[in-house]
Amino acid sequence: MYTADIHLLVAAHGHVPHQYADDCQIYIATPANETSSAVDRLTRCLNDAKAWLSASHLRLNPAKTQILWLGTKHLVSDTAVTQVPVLASSVTVADSAHDLGVVIDSCLTMADHVSAICRSGYFQLRQLRPVARSLTANAAKTIVHAFVACRLDYCNSLLHGITDSLFRRLQSIQNPAAHLITGTRRRDHITPVLRDLHWLPVRRCIDYKLALLV
Repeated sequence: MYTADIHLLVAAHGHVPHQYADDCQIYIATPANETSSAVDRLTRCLNDAKAWLSASHLRLNPAKTQILWLGTKHLVSDTAVTQVPVLASSVTVADSAHDLGVVIDSCLTMADHVSAICRSGYFQLRQLRPVARSLTANAAKTIVHAFVACRLDYCNSLLHGITDSLFRRLQSIQNPAAHLITGTRRRDHITPVLRDLHWLPVRRCIDYKLALLV
């Protein structure tokens, strides 16, 4: 009988005095009705990882370990395992986790990541708006790219296939950034403004990134 799979993602951070070890990630796929056995496999794997790291004078830090179930909304909500033993500690399963600057949610909708981009984007725009008035167009374009546009571009290929509402939220960051550089009004049509800046809309930027990767 076919059983849908669910995935367990663990990001365990290593630590060594005066240095930082690369983050360790463990990814386990398991049928939805065998989550307990997946946790047992994870525990054994973490013990092996701890022994290997100890031999290299490193250690796992349970306090900085994040655990996340990945799957459909139905599978994740039906998963009974909410606490996972990590060495001598117990870690609560999270709804989302940070992975190299990307916020991964349990259903892979990327909604939490989009929210994080919008929060930081709006904050930066508020800070830059008084400053941009005293800058040249080229200087304003450089500073807006450094603090706002780069956040829209970072790992944006992961956003392919998100909902239209999430795309509109991202576009609501790019549009005021373009208006800020060009000095145009908010109610001015955005298409010619983006064209003058040689900027693609957010959705087209993602398509372009995927085309480059392929």
